[in-house]
Amino acid sequence: METHYLPSVAYFAAVANTNGIILERHEYYVKQTYRNRCHVNTSQGVATLIVPVTARHNKTLITDIRIDYSQKWVNNHWRTIRSAYGNAPFFEHYADDLEKVLYSKNDFLFDLNVRFLSLCLKWLKWGIPVTESLSYETTPQPDTTDLRSLLNSKKQDNLSNFFQASPYTQVFGNAFAGNMSLIDLIFCEGPEAARRVQASIVGK
Repeated sequence: METHYLPSVAYFAAVANTNGIILERHEYYVKQTYRNRCHVNTSQGVATLIVPVTARHNKTLITDIRIDYSQKWVNNHWRTIRSAYGNAPFFEHYADDLEKVLYSKNDFLFDLNVRFLSLCLKWLKWGIPVTESLSYETTPQPDTTDLRSLLNSKKQDNLSNFFQASPYTQVFGNAFAGNMSLIDLIFCEGPEAARRVQASIVGK
C-alpha cells in the first residue's frame, strides 16, 4: 500500500484484517492523489487539506518528496481541523497527539505520512506491523495482496467492492459525509472507531 496523508476510513477498511502492511517506498510520486491530501467535514461541507510539496514532476521517488514549508499550510490545516472538530465528543482526547505530529516539521512527505499512519493505528488499537518495501515489484509475492492505487482521489468506482461507509453522528449537517479522513471518525466516535471501520467492510 502507498502512504496517504491522514488516511481515509476506506484505507483502514482495506488493511483492517491483514497480517501486516508493507508501505511502498520505491514508487514515483503521483500528483493530485491521497499521498498529500485528505478530506475533512466542516461547517461549509467537505474540505480538502493539501500538503504542498516542492516536486514539479512525477519522476521523483516518494521518499524524496520534500514538504514545502514556505507556505503556511500547517497552521491552516490545524485551524481547519480545530474549527471542524473542536466540538466533537472526543476531540480533546486525541487532539494533542495529532497536533504534535502535524507540527513535527518532517522534511519529507513519506515520513510525515508514516507517522500519521502509526498514530491512526495506535488510536484504533490495531497491532498490525508496518514495514517498508525493499524494492519496487510490479507483481508482488504470491502471499502479498497488492493494494497500491486501490484508493484514487479521482475515481471512487472501486470503493463499493470492499467498502461501504457505516454512518455515525458527525459534527455538522444532517447529510452523512462518508469516507472522510479517519480523524473525522476518531473525533466523533472515539473508542468505537475501530468497530465502525470493521462494520464498513463489504462482506463482513
